[in-house]
Amino acid sequence: MYKEPKIIAEIGCNHKGDMQIARDLIATAALFCKADVAKFQKRNNKVLLSDEEYNTPHPNPANSYGDTYGAHREFLEFDLEQHKQLKKWCEEYGIEYSTSVWDIESAKEIVTLNPKLIKIPSACNLNKEMLEYLCKNYEGEIHLSFGMTSQEEEEMIVKFFESEGRAKDVVLYSCTSGYPVPFEDISLLEIVRIREKFENRVKAIGFSGHHLGIAVDSAAIALGAEWVERHFTLDRTWKGTDHAASLEPDGMRKLARDCRAVHKALTYKEKEILDIEDVQRNKLKKNQIRW
Repeated sequence: MYKEPKIIAEIGCNHKGDMQIARDLIATAALFCKADVAKFQKRNNKVLLSDEEYNTPHPNPANSYGDTYGAHREFLEFDLEQHKQLKKWCEEYGIEYSTSVWDIESAKEIVTLNPKLIKIPSACNLNKEMLEYLCKNYEGEIHLSFGMTSQEEEEMIVKFFESEGRAKDVVLYSCTSGYPVPFEDISLLEIVRIREKFENRVKAIGFSGHHLGIAVDSAAIALGAEWVERHFTLDRTWKGTDHAASLEPDGMRKLARDCRAVHKALTYKEKEILDIEDVQRNKLKKNQIRW
């Protein structure tokens, strides 16, 4: 049986470093879009970036919030106290709070908030130290994307969670890492491959998309994805790298509506002629010759 899909509004850094915008994004995702999860990001930029990367200018100055790439990333980073407030706002608006963690220090901080789920982005899914920490110190769901990951690495990751006794808390996401991803590179049938290989070994399979539009996501549900994650913004023209590949509120609302509609439709008929068909059958087929 297909389970009702869960929709993640990936806010990430689309708040532009502004807590009020972050609150508006949470409220809109919850009340207007009817998403299930509002997700942010947590990074320790001094750990993730070399000194050269930290101090070099942003590769696209028009999207930069600082004189260097490091300054840009720090401007967009919320501290733990701010994440506590984000979680509180999520609770007030009736939506789950979550965060992608990019390094072990960030993981340690977010674990103290005990969210229902923590996300491992594709870029970090081979960070064994961080995965070990989460397995031993966090009891919630561990969601992990398979972008930029070989099939050999996929197997290695799942075996690791199995060895830690945590595989049944893991949700794996089919993902192509690009911004935006052209339709021919989405490779939706990877959902089928990942399901066939892992669905009996982990908790669920999801789809994390970085494409344009919302048609593909409904197809992902039809192929068996139980979670759909899409970047979310209030304005795709805002300054920043992710906005152009994000959904605005009406797009996210329609995506959530359509994915749930597809889920409802993914059934066999309960009987050969449904009750809704009886009226039409009696009206339209009454004079036909019986064979």
